[in-house]
Amino acid sequence: MGFDLAGLKAAVAAQGRVARVVIAEVSGSAPREVGCAMLVWQEAGRLRQSGTIGGGALELMAVEQALRAPGLTRHPLGPGLGQCCGGAVVLWTEVFDAAGVAALEGQEIIARGSGERPLAVQRLIDRARGQGRLPEPQLVQGWMVEPLARPARQLWIWGAGHVGRAMVQVLAPLPDLAITWVDTAPERFPDEVPSGVTVLPAADPARVVAHAPAEAEHLILTYSHEIDLALCHALLTHDFAFAGLIGSDTKWARFRSRLRTLGHADAQISRISCPIGQKTYGRHPQAIAIGVAGQLLGQKKGDGTAWIHSSASGA
Repeated sequence: MGFDLAGLKAAVAAQGRVARVVIAEVSGSAPREVGCAMLVWQEAGRLRQSGTIGGGALELMAVEQALRAPGLTRHPLGPGLGQCCGGAVVLWTEVFDAAGVAALEGQEIIARGSGERPLAVQRLIDRARGQGRLPEPQLVQGWMVEPLARPARQLWIWGAGHVGRAMVQVLAPLPDLAITWVDTAPERFPDEVPSGVTVLPAADPARVVAHAPAEAEHLILTYSHEIDLALCHALLTHDFAFAGLIGSDTKWARFRSRLRTLGHADAQISRISCPIGQKTYGRHPQAIAIGVAGQLLGQKKGDGTAWIHSSASGA
C-alpha cells in the first residue's frame, strides 16, 4: 500500500484537475484500511472515480465533496452515515493539478501537511531511510505520511487469449502487483490494456524468460502447447518464485515426461503447478481467472495450500 504517483500523474494528464482521497486513520470497524485511496474528477458534467475507499455512504459522500472540500475530515460511520461498521474514519483529501504532481517527483516518502514539518514526522522518515524500509501510511500530528507505491510482486502472464485477458482484467486492479503480459504479436493483445500492465510482444516468448526477475511469478496460458512447453523448459533453466500452467492432468503428464527428456529432475519439474484454478468454478475464462486470483492472494498471505492442483481447466 502506498502513494500511486504514476496513477495520479496519468489521471491529471487526462483530466487536468483530480482529487485524491486517502484513508488517513481508522478507529473501530471500517470498510477498508489506512492507505486505501481513490481518485475523483469531473468529466462531461459528472463526477468520475477510480479506486475505492470501501463503498457505501462514506464513499458516496467523499466523492461528492472531494473536489470542493479538500482537507482532513473525520466521519463516524454509524451515527454520521448510517453504516453498520460502527467505527470512524479520517479522510485526507487533496486536489492536484500538473504543478502539484510535479512537486512530488523524486520523493520516496511523501509527507505533507500544514505549517512546519513536525519533528515526529522527520524522525519517522529518517528512521525508515536508516533501516532501508518504507513506513506504513499514517497520520502523524496532522501530517499525512505515505511511501511511494512500489509493486511488491512481479507477475508475468504468458498468453493474451480468452483466459489471459480474463486473468489481466481480474488481477490488474490488485495493489502491489506489477503485471508483464507476453504474447507472440501486437495484434494478440486487446486495444485497451489496464493501466500498470506492461505489454510485451515477442515472436519467441521463451527467449524473454531470461529477462524476468528471479522472484517473479508466472502464469502460462498460451494458445500453443509447444510454446507452453518451451516456457516451462526456460523457466526451469532460469528461476522463479512460482510458475502455474493451465492444462489438464493428461497435458501435465505429457509435459513432465518431455521435461525429463530435456534434462530436468522430478524435484525441479514439481515446482511448476498444473492444473491451476478451482475445478468447481468451471471452465469459463472469468471463472478460471477468479480461481487463480484467489490462489494468488492466498499465496501472498502465506497459505500453504494456495497453489493446490485443483482444476483441469484448459487443453
